[in-house]
Amino acid sequence: MKSFPSIEDLRQRARRNVPKMFFDYAESGSYNQETLRANRADFEKIKLRQRVLVNVDRRDTSTAILGEQAPMPLALGPIGLGGMMHGDGEIHACRAAQAAGIPYTLSTMSINSIEDVAGAVDKPFWFQLYVMRDRGFVRELIQRAAAAKCSALMLTADLQVLGQRHADVRNGLTVPPEIKIKNVIDIATKPAWALSILKSKRKTFGNLSGHVKGMENINSLAQWTASQFDPTLSWKDVEWVKNLWPGKLILKGILDVDDAKIAVTTGADAISVSNHGGRQLDGAPSAIAALPRVVDAVGSEIEVMFDSGIRTGADIMRALALGARSCIVGRSYIYGLGAGGQAGVARAIEILGKELDVTMALCGVKSIADINRDVLADFPSETQRRPQ
Repeated sequence: MKSFPSIEDLRQRARRNVPKMFFDYAESGSYNQETLRANRADFEKIKLRQRVLVNVDRRDTSTAILGEQAPMPLALGPIGLGGMMHGDGEIHACRAAQAAGIPYTLSTMSINSIEDVAGAVDKPFWFQLYVMRDRGFVRELIQRAAAAKCSALMLTADLQVLGQRHADVRNGLTVPPEIKIKNVIDIATKPAWALSILKSKRKTFGNLSGHVKGMENINSLAQWTASQFDPTLSWKDVEWVKNLWPGKLILKGILDVDDAKIAVTTGADAISVSNHGGRQLDGAPSAIAALPRVVDAVGSEIEVMFDSGIRTGADIMRALALGARSCIVGRSYIYGLGAGGQAGVARAIEILGKELDVTMALCGVKSIADINRDVLADFPSETQRRPQ
């Protein structure tokens, strides 16, 4: 994996390794993908101030995330179908994250179950929760996450209904893939992927199969979400989850200042400024454009995380400068998973950490606490440090 110098290199290898329907699932956004493109374009518009002749020896990228020390301000976010990018993908990704000392978040729509991952790793991980129509099952999921000693619950707030991803419709995405000529031909050209899947613990949604009546016969993510994701989800449900969950609570999917202000009143420990990686409301602003407004409104009251669009360590620097306390990545590490399993995820983390360290040096800062809006070339020059 050392021969892959960037996340883009991992992406290109993953494209070659993984069947088209699963690569496209991870890669694509909703509808016309305007918000997906904006997530990257708006990052690239933010310019950093190059500073010279500053002593930047002994730099330190460590910080605290939800009160826990981490060697860098980074967590791996929830990715549905991670185990279809590589066999036992969620286990491999969690192991890589824990080896690097950063949090890993298991998706409700994972292939490996909560129990699979808990039994394969040494430390607690985070669990991402979707609130579904069947509140009894949601309660059970929360109890299972607590029994697995998950250290934080990440409640996703922006998927009451599914934003259509045209690529999934075109590809006829199912888990596992249906036996069709085009699928057989595609998989036949990817023997390493096929072998990893054959050797894996599960071939369908591990957190659902055996726990939800009739789930054994449902292999379509779109079919499941259409029948179970709940358009009545409200702030009262956040309160309900908070009362059930004994640990730290993160609200993911906050993009609007008014929603951020309400989120503070729920007692959540953190919010993540996110547009679901451009996979939900197409035409919504990029997450990085929304970040400073949210931070200015509530950053002194709640820990603000950021996700959607990060591909480089310089992107992490930009998000921290605009007020995020830490960043959550999805595609950046899932490309590594598709490229090389656990080693690929480890390489993705290493790339982002190294790029952040070098960016800090070239901007003349030595620690995460030194990063503020003064490192940005096109932002008002007055110092506006992130809430501590």
